[in-house]
Amino acid sequence: MERLIPLKLTRRMSPAETAMHTLFFVCGFIAVAFVLLITVYLILSGLPAIREIGLVDFLFGKTWDSTNKTDPQFGILPFILTSIYGTAGAILIGVPIGFMTAVFLAKVAPPKVAAVVRPAVDLLAGIPSLVYGLVGMVVLLPAIRNLFGLPAGDSLLAAIIVLAVMILPSIISVSETALKAVPREYEEASLALGATEIETYFRVSVPAAKSGIAASVVLGIGRAIGEAMAILMVAGNVANMPSLLKSVKFLTTAVASEMSYSSGLQRQALFSIGLVLFLFIMLINILLNLVLKREKEG
Repeated sequence: MERLIPLKLTRRMSPAETAMHTLFFVCGFIAVAFVLLITVYLILSGLPAIREIGLVDFLFGKTWDSTNKTDPQFGILPFILTSIYGTAGAILIGVPIGFMTAVFLAKVAPPKVAAVVRPAVDLLAGIPSLVYGLVGMVVLLPAIRNLFGLPAGDSLLAAIIVLAVMILPSIISVSETALKAVPREYEEASLALGATEIETYFRVSVPAAKSGIAASVVLGIGRAIGEAMAILMVAGNVANMPSLLKSVKFLTTAVASEMSYSSGLQRQALFSIGLVLFLFIMLINILLNLVLKREKEG
């Protein structure tokens, strides 16, 4: 019996296809190049200050007094903890609300209701950070001041609430898209086995869309960690250790508030703060990818 040798069919690409392949390659290369360029620039700009200050003193120092002429202090532990607490609080508030809204829009809402809610969500995404900060100053800060009897309402709590609202559009839009991409056959099979619609949505559709939902959470975390202007207006911008009802300063607001007049070691330390922020985002993405990969393999 003769052995059949598969024929490898090849086709020459047309000039238009070659041009499009080249264009796609160039676009992908540019995206990777920008990431590498930002990484190298932050490392080269941030490491000198860390070497001079000391890694332990920089990351775990509790005092930030960069403008002191005689004995400047560059400890960013209050900024790190404030950013972590603020982001975690915003995620705890924003993710459940955004996730449930996405399920509602993708699976439950009547078309007329969805046609009203979805543009409102898109409008939230288009509002500038400055407007969020102004609304927080005018509405939120007086409410917190009166509710808790504080001399001023600028606090970590105000920042958490503002961040929770700001991350909603990213979580809702990406999660809704992921839920809509789940094949209808999955849901029909679940319903045929006797599951209710709500059980089908949460036990079939949501697990099938978990990678997209996780991506929306990552986008929300990135937005919360990277926000500066709105937080600068409601958090108080004081380098205190984090407390829910005290004025605080985030990593981003430390850079935004001092970069315009900084020089020398102070300016280098601000670049080091940017490097720490960048590493936070990378670490979050790596951990999430590892978790999703482990669940997929399991």
